[in-house]
Amino acid sequence: MDLATILGIVLGFGALIAAFVLEGGHLSSLIGITAYMIIFGGTFGATMTSYGLKDMLGLPKLIMKAVKTPPDRRALLVEEIVKLAEIARRDGLLALENHPIEDPFLKKGIMLVVDGTDAELTEQILYADVEAMEQRHARGYSIFQTMGGFAPTMGIIGTVMGLVHVLSSLKDPESLGPAIAVAFLATLYGVATANLLWLPLHNKLKLRSKEEVAEKQLIIEGVLGIQAGENPRMLREKLLVHLPPQARATEQKAAAVGARAMAPGGE
Repeated sequence: MDLATILGIVLGFGALIAAFVLEGGHLSSLIGITAYMIIFGGTFGATMTSYGLKDMLGLPKLIMKAVKTPPDRRALLVEEIVKLAEIARRDGLLALENHPIEDPFLKKGIMLVVDGTDAELTEQILYADVEAMEQRHARGYSIFQTMGGFAPTMGIIGTVMGLVHVLSSLKDPESLGPAIAVAFLATLYGVATANLLWLPLHNKLKLRSKEEVAEKQLIIEGVLGIQAGENPRMLREKLLVHLPPQARATEQKAAAVGARAMAPGGE
C-alpha cells in the first residue's frame, strides 16, 4: 500500500478542515448536499461524455492502482537477464527456449531471439508493445486530469446557480448571508477535489506508467544484449544503470562477492 497517496489526500483535506475550524468555522457549514450533487454529478457526467461508460467503470481499478505500491523488480530482472545471458553464452540461444521465464514481456523478447528474429525487428516489436502500453495508461490517467479540469468549472456553475437563487430572494435580508455561503460551497468543493484528489491521482498514475516503461526498457536492452552475445558481466554493468544508486551499489557488491567465490581458490 502506498501510504504517501493515502496520507497525502488525508493531510490535504484535513489541513483545510482544521484551518477552517481554527478560524472559528463550524463543520456543519461545510456540508451542502446540493453542492455535492453539482460537483460530483456534474464532474462525472461531463467526464463520462468525454470518454465512455467502460472508462468510468474502470475508475475504481485505477484508484486502487494509485494507492498500491508496485514492487521494484528491476534488480531481480537484472539478475534473471544476466543468468539468461550466461546460459545463452554457454549453451547457445536455443537453450533458452525451455528455460522458465516468469515475466511475460521478457519471455516474449527471449522467444523472438530464439526464433532468430532480426535484432532491429526485435527492438521494433518490443518498443511497439511498450508504446501501446503507454497509450493504454495515458487513456486511464488522463481521465483524472479531465475530472480535475471539470470540477472547478462545475463549482463556478454551482455558485452562480446559488447566487441566482439568492438574488431572487432579496425580500428576506437575514437569509442572504447563509444563502451566499451555501452558494460558494460548490466552488470550494470543485477547487478542493480538483487539486487534492483528481489531479494528484493523475500525477501518481502517470508516475506509475513511467516506472513501468523504465522496467520494460531495461528488459529490451537486456534482450538485445543477449541476442548480440554480449559478455554477461558487461551486460550486467549496462543494466545496472537503470537501478537507483543504492540498489546499484548493492548489486555490484553482490556480483563482486559472487565473482570472488567462483574464482580459483575463492571461498
